[in-house]
Amino acid sequence: MEFVADFHLHSKYSRATSQQMNLESLDKWAKIKGILVLGTGDFTHPLWLKEIKEKLESAEPGLLKLKNSPNQTRFILTTEVSCVYFKGGKQRKIHLIIFSPSIEVCEKINNYLKLYGNLAADGRPTLTLDAKELLKIILNISEDCLIVPAHLMTPWFGLFGSKSGFDSIKECFEDYSKYIFAGETGLSANPAMLWRMPEGREITLLSNSDSHSPSHIGREANVFNTELNYFEIVKAVKEKDKTKFLYTIEFYPEEGKYHYDGHRNCGISLSPKETKKYNGICPVCGRPLTIGVLNRVEQLADRPEGFQPENAVPFKSLIPLEEIIADALGQSVGTVEVEKEYKNLIGKFGNEFNVLINIPRSDLEAVTLPEIAEGIIRAREGKVYIQPGYDGVYGKIRIFQKGEQKNVSKQGTLF
Repeated sequence: MEFVADFHLHSKYSRATSQQMNLESLDKWAKIKGILVLGTGDFTHPLWLKEIKEKLESAEPGLLKLKNSPNQTRFILTTEVSCVYFKGGKQRKIHLIIFSPSIEVCEKINNYLKLYGNLAADGRPTLTLDAKELLKIILNISEDCLIVPAHLMTPWFGLFGSKSGFDSIKECFEDYSKYIFAGETGLSANPAMLWRMPEGREITLLSNSDSHSPSHIGREANVFNTELNYFEIVKAVKEKDKTKFLYTIEFYPEEGKYHYDGHRNCGISLSPKETKKYNGICPVCGRPLTIGVLNRVEQLADRPEGFQPENAVPFKSLIPLEEIIADALGQSVGTVEVEKEYKNLIGKFGNEFNVLINIPRSDLEAVTLPEIAEGIIRAREGKVYIQPGYDGVYGKIRIFQKGEQKNVSKQGTLF
Protein backbone atom coordinates (compact mmCIF):
# COMPACT_ATOMS: atom_id res chain seq x y z
CA MET A 1 0.00 0.00 0.00
CA GLU A 2 1.13 3.57 -0.68
CA PHE A 3 1.69 5.76 2.38
CA VAL A 4 3.61 8.76 3.71
CA ALA A 5 6.16 8.33 6.53
CA ASP A 6 7.99 10.89 8.69
CA PHE A 7 10.53 9.13 10.88
CA HIS A 8 12.39 11.93 12.68
CA LEU A 9 10.76 14.29 15.19
CA HIS A 10 11.04 15.20 18.86
CA SER A 11 8.84 14.83 21.93
CA LYS A 12 7.97 17.41 24.57
CA TYR A 13 11.04 16.17 26.48
CA SER A 14 13.46 17.67 23.94
CA ARG A 15 14.84 21.17 24.33
CA ALA A 16 13.05 24.02 22.53
CA THR A 17 10.09 21.76 21.76
CA SER A 18 6.37 22.41 22.09
CA GLN A 19 4.60 20.86 25.05
CA GLN A 20 2.01 19.75 22.50
CA MET A 21 4.47 17.16 21.18
CA ASN A 22 2.59 14.36 22.89
CA LEU A 23 1.27 11.15 21.39
CA GLU A 24 -2.34 12.32 21.22
CA SER A 25 -1.44 15.50 19.30
CA LEU A 26 0.89 13.61 16.99
CA ASP A 27 -1.82 11.07 16.22
CA LYS A 28 -4.29 13.88 15.43
CA TRP A 29 -1.88 15.89 13.27
CA ALA A 30 -0.69 12.84 11.35
CA LYS A 31 -4.27 12.41 10.10
CA ILE A 32 -4.52 16.12 9.18
CA LYS A 33 -1.24 16.00 7.30
CA GLY A 34 -1.85 12.66 5.59
CA ILE A 35 0.98 10.77 7.32
CA LEU A 36 0.38 7.10 8.06
CA VAL A 37 3.72 6.12 9.67
CA LEU A 38 5.20 8.54 12.19
CA GLY A 39 8.39 8.27 14.25
CA THR A 40 7.95 8.39 18.00
CA GLY A 41 11.20 10.28 18.42
CA ASP A 42 13.13 10.37 21.69
CA PHE A 43 12.72 6.73 22.80
CA THR A 44 15.99 7.17 24.74
CA HIS A 45 14.23 9.50 27.19
CA PRO A 46 12.93 7.45 30.15
CA LEU A 47 9.73 9.45 30.68
CA TRP A 48 8.87 9.46 26.97
CA LEU A 49 9.49 5.72 26.67
CA LYS A 50 7.22 5.25 29.71
CA GLU A 51 4.46 7.17 27.88
CA ILE A 52 5.04 5.12 24.73
CA LYS A 53 4.61 1.90 26.73
CA GLU A 54 1.48 3.16 28.48
CA LYS A 55 -0.32 4.83 25.56
CA LEU A 56 0.62 2.78 22.51
CA GLU A 57 -0.19 -0.82 21.65
CA SER A 58 1.13 -3.26 19.08
CA ALA A 59 -0.23 -3.10 15.55
CA GLU A 60 1.52 -4.60 12.49
CA PRO A 61 5.02 -6.12 12.99
CA GLY A 62 7.33 -3.49 14.48
CA LEU A 63 4.64 -0.76 14.45
CA LEU A 64 2.44 0.68 17.21
CA LYS A 65 -0.84 2.61 17.40
CA LEU A 66 -2.48 4.88 19.95
CA LYS A 67 -4.88 3.02 22.21
CA ASN A 68 -8.57 3.84 21.66
CA SER A 69 -7.87 6.16 18.73
CA PRO A 70 -10.12 6.14 15.63
CA ASN A 71 -7.15 7.26 13.48
CA GLN A 72 -5.00 4.94 11.40
CA THR A 73 -1.65 6.47 12.49
CA ARG A 74 1.13 3.96 13.02
CA PHE A 75 4.15 4.80 15.17
CA ILE A 76 7.65 3.53 14.47
CA LEU A 77 10.20 3.61 17.31
CA THR A 78 12.92 6.17 16.57
CA THR A 79 15.26 8.50 18.41
CA GLU A 80 18.05 10.94 17.63
CA VAL A 81 21.30 11.02 19.60
CA SER A 82 24.21 13.43 19.54
CA CYS A 83 27.68 11.85 19.60
CA VAL A 84 30.34 14.30 20.77
CA TYR A 85 33.93 13.03 20.68
CA PHE A 86 37.42 13.61 19.31
CA LYS A 87 38.67 11.84 16.21
CA GLY A 88 41.50 12.71 13.85
CA GLY A 89 42.56 15.59 16.09
CA LYS A 90 39.19 17.32 15.79
CA GLN A 91 36.05 17.50 17.90
CA ARG A 92 33.13 15.75 16.19
CA LYS A 93 29.44 16.38 16.83
CA ILE A 94 27.41 13.87 14.85
CA HIS A 95 23.65 13.39 15.11
CA LEU A 96 22.29 9.92 14.34
CA ILE A 97 18.74 8.56 14.04
CA ILE A 98 18.15 5.08 15.47
CA PHE A 99 15.23 2.89 14.33
CA SER A 100 14.16 0.09 16.66
CA PRO A 101 11.86 -2.88 15.91
CA SER A 102 10.44 -3.14 19.44
CA ILE A 103 10.14 -1.57 22.87
CA GLU A 104 12.25 -4.42 24.29
CA VAL A 105 15.10 -3.47 21.94
CA CYS A 106 14.68 0.20 22.96
CA GLU A 107 15.11 -0.75 26.60
CA LYS A 108 18.28 -2.70 25.84
CA ILE A 109 19.67 0.24 23.85
CA ASN A 110 18.91 2.65 26.70
CA ASN A 111 20.63 0.40 29.25
CA TYR A 112 23.85 0.67 27.22
CA LEU A 113 23.63 4.32 26.22
CA LYS A 114 23.02 5.58 29.76
CA LEU A 115 26.67 4.66 30.44
CA TYR A 116 27.73 7.43 28.01
CA GLY A 117 25.37 10.28 28.88
CA ASN A 118 22.37 11.44 30.89
CA LEU A 119 19.38 10.15 28.91
CA ALA A 120 16.92 12.09 31.09
CA ALA A 121 18.55 15.46 30.39
CA ASP A 122 17.17 15.86 26.87
CA GLY A 123 15.04 13.98 24.35
CA ARG A 124 18.06 14.05 22.06
CA PRO A 125 20.80 12.98 24.51
CA THR A 126 24.45 13.95 24.18
CA LEU A 127 26.73 10.90 24.35
CA THR A 128 30.50 10.85 24.79
CA LEU A 129 30.71 8.08 22.26
CA ASP A 130 32.33 7.64 18.86
CA ALA A 131 29.67 7.27 16.13
CA LYS A 132 31.29 4.04 14.99
CA GLU A 133 31.15 2.60 18.53
CA LEU A 134 27.49 3.61 18.81
CA LEU A 135 26.77 1.76 15.57
CA LYS A 136 28.53 -1.36 16.91
CA ILE A 137 26.56 -1.26 20.17
CA ILE A 138 23.20 -0.88 18.41
CA LEU A 139 23.81 -3.65 15.88
CA ASN A 140 25.07 -5.99 18.60
CA ILE A 141 21.75 -5.46 20.40
CA SER A 142 19.68 -6.06 17.26
CA GLU A 143 20.59 -6.43 13.60
CA ASP A 144 17.05 -5.25 12.81
CA CYS A 145 17.91 -1.73 13.94
CA LEU A 146 18.70 0.91 11.35
CA ILE A 147 21.14 3.78 11.99
CA VAL A 148 20.84 6.85 9.79
CA PRO A 149 23.11 9.92 9.97
CA ALA A 150 20.79 12.88 10.52
CA HIS A 151 20.67 16.10 8.44
CA LEU A 152 23.88 15.14 6.64
CA MET A 153 25.00 18.60 5.60
CA THR A 154 24.22 20.74 8.68
CA PRO A 155 27.48 22.56 9.56
CA TRP A 156 27.64 21.75 13.28
CA PHE A 157 25.97 18.34 13.61
CA GLY A 158 25.84 16.72 10.16
CA LEU A 159 28.15 13.89 9.15
CA PHE A 160 29.33 15.97 6.16
CA GLY A 161 29.06 19.26 8.08
CA SER A 162 31.71 21.92 7.58
CA LYS A 163 32.34 22.52 11.31
CA SER A 164 32.57 19.12 12.99
CA GLY A 165 31.84 16.52 10.33
CA PHE A 166 33.83 14.25 8.03
CA ASP A 167 34.59 14.19 4.32
CA SER A 168 33.18 10.68 3.94
CA ILE A 169 31.11 8.01 5.65
CA LYS A 170 34.16 5.74 5.66
CA GLU A 171 36.20 8.32 7.56
CA CYS A 172 33.51 8.34 10.26
CA PHE A 173 32.49 4.68 10.50
CA GLU A 174 35.58 2.94 9.04
CA ASP A 175 34.97 -0.80 8.59
CA TYR A 176 31.38 -0.38 9.80
CA SER A 177 30.50 1.90 6.87
CA LYS A 178 28.86 -1.05 5.12
CA TYR A 179 26.08 -0.86 7.74
CA ILE A 180 25.16 2.72 6.82
CA PHE A 181 22.44 2.21 4.23
CA ALA A 182 20.81 5.63 4.37
CA GLY A 183 21.31 9.27 5.28
CA GLU A 184 18.88 12.11 5.97
CA THR A 185 18.92 15.11 3.63
CA GLY A 186 17.88 17.58 6.34
CA LEU A 187 16.07 20.87 5.76
CA SER A 188 19.15 22.58 4.30
CA ALA A 189 19.81 20.06 1.53
CA ASN A 190 17.86 18.05 -1.02
CA PRO A 191 18.70 14.91 -3.00
CA ALA A 192 19.85 16.91 -6.06
CA MET A 193 22.61 18.47 -3.95
CA LEU A 194 23.69 15.18 -2.42
CA TRP A 195 23.65 13.32 -5.75
CA ARG A 196 26.63 15.45 -6.76
CA MET A 197 28.67 13.72 -4.03
CA PRO A 198 29.95 10.12 -4.41
CA GLU A 199 28.45 8.80 -1.16
CA GLY A 200 25.26 10.80 -1.71
CA ARG A 201 24.67 8.52 -4.70
CA GLU A 202 25.53 5.28 -2.88
CA ILE A 203 23.18 5.52 0.10
CA THR A 204 19.39 5.89 0.22
CA LEU A 205 18.33 9.46 0.97
CA LEU A 206 15.54 9.87 3.53
CA SER A 207 13.69 13.10 4.29
CA ASN A 208 12.04 13.86 7.62
CA SER A 209 10.60 16.89 9.38
CA ASP A 210 12.83 16.92 12.51
CA SER A 211 9.73 18.61 13.91
CA HIS A 212 9.56 20.37 17.28
CA SER A 213 5.81 21.14 17.04
CA PRO A 214 2.83 19.08 15.82
CA SER A 215 1.87 21.35 12.92
CA HIS A 216 5.35 20.99 11.41
CA ILE A 217 5.37 17.22 11.05
CA GLY A 218 5.59 16.17 7.42
CA ARG A 219 7.34 19.32 6.20
CA GLU A 220 9.72 16.69 4.82
CA ALA A 221 8.63 13.08 4.41
CA ASN A 222 8.95 9.80 2.50
CA VAL A 223 6.43 8.00 0.30
CA PHE A 224 6.50 4.19 0.29
CA ASN A 225 4.56 1.43 -1.41
CA THR A 226 5.15 -1.57 0.87
CA GLU A 227 3.32 -3.69 3.38
CA LEU A 228 2.59 -1.73 6.55
CA ASN A 229 5.39 -3.37 8.49
CA TYR A 230 8.64 -2.16 10.14
CA PHE A 231 10.74 -4.82 8.46
CA GLU A 232 9.37 -4.15 4.96
CA ILE A 233 9.96 -0.40 5.35
CA VAL A 234 13.55 -0.92 6.50
CA LYS A 235 14.13 -3.42 3.69
CA ALA A 236 12.90 -0.90 1.09
CA VAL A 237 15.30 1.70 2.54
CA LYS A 238 18.27 -0.66 2.57
CA GLU A 239 17.66 -1.88 -0.97
CA LYS A 240 16.82 1.57 -2.40
CA ASP A 241 13.98 -0.14 -4.27
CA LYS A 242 12.19 2.47 -6.40
CA THR A 243 9.11 0.26 -6.72
CA LYS A 244 8.74 0.33 -2.92
CA PHE A 245 10.35 3.66 -1.99
CA LEU A 246 8.54 5.96 -4.42
CA TYR A 247 9.82 9.47 -3.64
CA THR A 248 10.69 11.95 -0.91
CA ILE A 249 8.94 15.21 -0.10
CA GLU A 250 11.39 18.08 0.37
CA PHE A 251 11.53 21.47 1.98
CA TYR A 252 13.10 23.96 -0.42
CA PRO A 253 16.71 23.69 0.82
CA GLU A 254 17.20 27.44 0.45
CA GLU A 255 14.66 27.82 3.27
CA GLY A 256 16.93 25.90 5.64
CA LYS A 257 19.00 27.74 8.22
CA TYR A 258 22.38 26.89 6.71
CA HIS A 259 22.05 27.05 2.93
CA TYR A 260 24.29 30.02 2.13
CA ASP A 261 27.44 31.09 3.98
CA GLY A 262 27.32 34.07 6.31
CA HIS A 263 27.20 35.71 9.71
CA ARG A 264 23.83 36.18 11.39
CA ASN A 265 25.03 38.90 13.78
CA CYS A 266 26.56 40.87 10.92
CA GLY A 267 23.60 40.38 8.56
CA ILE A 268 25.94 38.92 5.93
CA SER A 269 24.64 36.23 3.52
CA LEU A 270 26.92 35.03 0.71
CA SER A 271 26.89 32.47 -2.11
CA PRO A 272 29.92 30.12 -2.33
CA LYS A 273 31.29 32.28 -5.16
CA GLU A 274 31.04 35.44 -3.03
CA THR A 275 32.63 33.66 -0.06
CA LYS A 276 35.59 32.75 -2.23
CA LYS A 277 35.97 36.42 -3.17
CA TYR A 278 36.28 37.31 0.54
CA ASN A 279 38.56 34.31 1.25
CA GLY A 280 36.01 32.94 3.74
CA ILE A 281 36.29 36.02 6.00
CA CYS A 282 33.30 38.14 7.04
CA PRO A 283 33.65 41.61 5.46
CA VAL A 284 32.00 43.19 8.53
CA CYS A 285 33.71 41.64 11.59
CA GLY A 286 36.78 40.02 10.04
CA ARG A 287 36.10 36.59 11.53
CA PRO A 288 35.65 33.32 9.55
CA LEU A 289 32.22 32.94 8.00
CA THR A 290 29.91 30.06 8.92
CA ILE A 291 30.16 27.89 5.82
CA GLY A 292 26.77 26.68 4.65
CA VAL A 293 25.52 23.58 2.94
CA LEU A 294 25.86 24.76 -0.65
CA ASN A 295 29.54 25.60 -0.18
CA ARG A 296 30.19 22.30 1.53
CA VAL A 297 28.50 20.44 -1.34
CA GLU A 298 30.81 22.25 -3.78
CA GLN A 299 33.82 21.06 -1.76
CA LEU A 300 32.75 17.39 -1.79
CA ALA A 301 31.08 17.18 -5.22
CA ASP A 302 32.51 15.25 -8.16
CA ARG A 303 29.50 15.83 -10.43
CA PRO A 304 28.08 19.08 -11.89
CA GLU A 305 24.92 20.81 -10.73
CA GLY A 306 21.84 19.07 -12.16
CA PHE A 307 23.39 15.58 -12.25
CA GLN A 308 20.91 12.76 -11.51
CA PRO A 309 21.94 9.11 -11.06
CA GLU A 310 19.90 6.44 -12.82
CA ASN A 311 18.91 4.56 -9.67
CA ALA A 312 17.94 7.63 -7.65
CA VAL A 313 14.68 7.77 -5.70
CA PRO A 314 13.01 10.96 -7.03
CA PHE A 315 11.75 13.88 -4.95
CA LYS A 316 9.11 16.63 -4.91
CA SER A 317 9.69 20.08 -3.39
CA LEU A 318 6.62 21.38 -1.54
CA ILE A 319 5.61 24.30 0.66
CA PRO A 320 3.38 23.72 3.74
CA LEU A 321 -0.26 24.51 2.98
CA GLU A 322 -0.62 27.13 5.73
CA GLU A 323 2.34 29.05 4.30
CA ILE A 324 0.79 28.99 0.81
CA ILE A 325 -2.53 30.27 2.15
CA ALA A 326 -0.80 32.98 4.22
CA ASP A 327 1.18 34.15 1.19
CA ALA A 328 -1.94 34.17 -1.00
CA LEU A 329 -3.84 36.24 1.56
CA GLY A 330 -0.89 38.52 2.33
CA GLN A 331 -1.04 37.47 6.00
CA SER A 332 0.99 35.50 8.52
CA VAL A 333 0.62 31.83 9.43
CA GLY A 334 -1.73 31.48 12.39
CA THR A 335 -4.21 34.28 11.60
CA VAL A 336 -7.94 33.57 11.80
CA GLU A 337 -8.44 33.73 8.01
CA VAL A 338 -5.48 31.47 7.27
CA GLU A 339 -6.68 28.90 9.81
CA LYS A 340 -10.21 29.07 8.40
CA GLU A 341 -9.05 28.37 4.82
CA TYR A 342 -6.69 25.61 6.00
CA LYS A 343 -9.53 23.83 7.81
CA ASN A 344 -11.79 24.36 4.81
CA LEU A 345 -9.37 22.62 2.42
CA ILE A 346 -8.57 19.79 4.85
CA GLY A 347 -12.30 19.26 5.44
CA LYS A 348 -13.03 19.11 1.70
CA PHE A 349 -10.07 16.97 0.57
CA GLY A 350 -9.10 14.86 3.61
CA ASN A 351 -5.51 15.84 4.35
CA GLU A 352 -2.76 18.30 3.50
CA PHE A 353 -0.65 16.10 1.21
CA ASN A 354 -3.71 15.32 -0.88
CA VAL A 355 -4.29 19.06 -1.36
CA LEU A 356 -0.63 19.82 -2.11
CA ILE A 357 0.01 16.94 -4.52
CA ASN A 358 -3.18 15.52 -6.03
CA ILE A 359 -6.20 17.83 -6.20
CA PRO A 360 -6.73 19.43 -9.66
CA ARG A 361 -6.92 23.23 -10.02
CA SER A 362 -10.62 23.12 -10.99
CA ASP A 363 -11.52 21.27 -7.78
CA LEU A 364 -9.48 23.70 -5.70
CA GLU A 365 -11.09 26.73 -7.34
CA ALA A 366 -14.53 25.30 -6.60
CA VAL A 367 -13.97 25.47 -2.83
CA THR A 368 -11.45 28.24 -2.14
CA LEU A 369 -10.28 31.66 -3.33
CA PRO A 370 -8.63 31.81 -6.78
CA GLU A 371 -5.37 33.19 -5.35
CA ILE A 372 -5.12 30.24 -2.93
CA ALA A 373 -5.74 27.74 -5.72
CA GLU A 374 -3.15 29.55 -7.84
CA GLY A 375 -0.66 29.46 -4.96
CA ILE A 376 -1.08 25.69 -4.50
CA ILE A 377 -0.53 25.06 -8.22
CA ARG A 378 2.50 27.36 -8.39
CA ALA A 379 4.06 25.66 -5.36
CA ARG A 380 3.37 22.26 -6.95
CA GLU A 381 5.12 23.40 -10.15
CA GLY A 382 8.07 25.02 -8.36
CA LYS A 383 7.22 28.55 -9.50
CA VAL A 384 8.55 30.35 -6.41
CA TYR A 385 10.78 33.26 -5.33
CA ILE A 386 13.68 32.26 -3.09
CA GLN A 387 15.81 34.05 -0.47
CA PRO A 388 18.37 31.55 0.94
CA GLY A 389 18.90 31.00 4.67
CA TYR A 390 22.33 31.35 6.32
CA ASP A 391 24.09 30.92 9.69
CA GLY A 392 20.97 29.92 11.64
CA VAL A 393 18.59 32.31 9.83
CA TYR A 394 15.76 30.58 7.96
CA GLY A 395 15.44 31.41 4.26
CA LYS A 396 12.21 32.72 2.73
CA ILE A 397 10.20 31.18 -0.08
CA ARG A 398 7.54 33.36 -1.66
CA ILE A 399 4.94 32.40 -4.24
CA PHE A 400 3.57 35.84 -5.05
CA GLN A 401 5.26 39.17 -5.60
CA LYS A 402 3.89 42.03 -3.54
CA GLY A 403 0.35 42.94 -4.61
CA GLU A 404 0.16 40.17 -7.22
CA GLN A 405 -2.50 38.26 -5.28
CA LYS A 406 -5.08 41.00 -6.00
CA ASN A 407 -4.62 40.57 -9.75
CA VAL A 408 -5.15 36.81 -9.45
CA SER A 409 -8.30 37.42 -7.41
CA LYS A 410 -9.65 39.89 -9.99
CA GLN A 411 -9.01 37.42 -12.81
CA GLY A 412 -10.79 34.69 -10.84
CA THR A 413 -13.79 36.94 -10.33
CA LEU A 414 -13.81 37.92 -14.01
CA PHE A 415 -13.85 34.32 -15.26
